[in-house]
Amino acid sequence: MKKKKWPFIYVAVITILTYIPILLTVVYSFNASKLTSIWEGFSLKWYRELFRDRDLGEALAGSLILAVLSCTFAVLIGTSGALGMSRRKRKLNEAVAYVSTLPIMIPEIILGMVFLSVFSLMGLPFGMVTLVIAHTTFCVPYIFTMVRARLVGMDHSLEEAALDLGASKWQVFRDVILPQILPAILSGVLLAFAMSFDDVVISIFVTGPKVNTLPVKIYTKLKTGVTPEINALATVMLFVILLCLIGAYLLGRKCQAPAGEIPGEK
Repeated sequence: MKKKKWPFIYVAVITILTYIPILLTVVYSFNASKLTSIWEGFSLKWYRELFRDRDLGEALAGSLILAVLSCTFAVLIGTSGALGMSRRKRKLNEAVAYVSTLPIMIPEIILGMVFLSVFSLMGLPFGMVTLVIAHTTFCVPYIFTMVRARLVGMDHSLEEAALDLGASKWQVFRDVILPQILPAILSGVLLAFAMSFDDVVISIFVTGPKVNTLPVKIYTKLKTGVTPEINALATVMLFVILLCLIGAYLLGRKCQAPAGEIPGEK
């Protein structure tokens, strides 16, 4: 009986330490009081204040543009790399794949310092360009890993059959390969978007004076104390990230379709 209780105790501890603070942040974002520790009733006041804040609006726009650009470049690089490695069977493939995932395993503060040093040596002005380069670097592994895993389970006889029937390589990619790897690409994009949109540490190192992202803006506001407006903003961000993760999970399940089966085809 004691052994059976341990899983429940573990779940209870994790819930208390992780989810209760998140729940309190969401609840107090609807608080009518300016003080985050006193409940005075339900109100949407802080959400109205949030959407009227021009600085936060600009920071949100900057974060969205950054995430979209980073994910776009990451799709091109990650998908091309996964396709290239699947076509050429070499002994170093596993080593290259491992190295490709290093940006998501290296601590962010170290990665941020590395980017800061490299961009300074290159003489690049810090701003949107440096942010996109840095974010693309750690977004690529998410898409590369998802697409590579999907390609491993594909039935390559479909490609050979299409070529035998007179299809060009572009037609094979468009009509045979792309429909099968598209769920993996979208799943990787959603994960990468969530990570880019949520990043603080690396962004602090490579951002410029004229560019601001939403997580960095929140971090600077927190220095003066937590306000209900920050709680409201955190709730909105939590909702967006949750949607991205749910979408990535659902698309990831599609990637587990039997090898050779084209998604959507029955």
